[in-house]
Amino acid sequence: MRLILVRHGETNWNRERRIQGGFTDIELNEVGRKQAEKIALALKEEKLTAIYSSPLKRALKTAQTIAKFHGLKVETDPALREINSGKVDGLSLEEIKVKYAAFWKEWREGKDTLRFPEGESLEQLQERAWGAIQRIRERHPDGAVIVVCHVFTILATICRTLELELGNFRRLEHNVAGISIIDFKEGTASLVLFNDTCHLE
Repeated sequence: MRLILVRHGETNWNRERRIQGGFTDIELNEVGRKQAEKIALALKEEKLTAIYSSPLKRALKTAQTIAKFHGLKVETDPALREINSGKVDGLSLEEIKVKYAAFWKEWREGKDTLRFPEGESLEQLQERAWGAIQRIRERHPDGAVIVVCHVFTILATICRTLELELGNFRRLEHNVAGISIIDFKEGTASLVLFNDTCHLE
């Protein structure tokens, strides 16, 4: 099976560099809608068996734009949501550093079990996201599947796939509207594309 991971297009909060968690349902902005069209064109020749998405509007709209070329209905899975960022949702990094200084210090130290204030930990996100990926693999053992979701969801999935410690996500960068591909073959997984944004140029 080929798993094509797509990060949704841009929202105003992405542009403003605000924390955008799993319970903030922000629409794509004009740039994000154009990015979704470019992603769709880049992937239109893929022979897909299914398209899945986080239920959040920014991901779902991106997935629906891709689906126009494939005659497939987008299936949503709440386990593909972004991390629940709790009380820091909507805040800029500068605001977090001031209002939640202790949390920010621990976050920078890379503790996987650290929970966002009244939210989730990366470890919790990884467990639910990996559960969703496993269900998708069981349903579609062959062919290619697109999953449209969010930055932490994608990075946590890649770390799990490659058996990397979760804290290594800090060494990876996945841009808005970027595409990554994982191939699952004979019980092994290979990352064959990471954070491709050539389609946006």
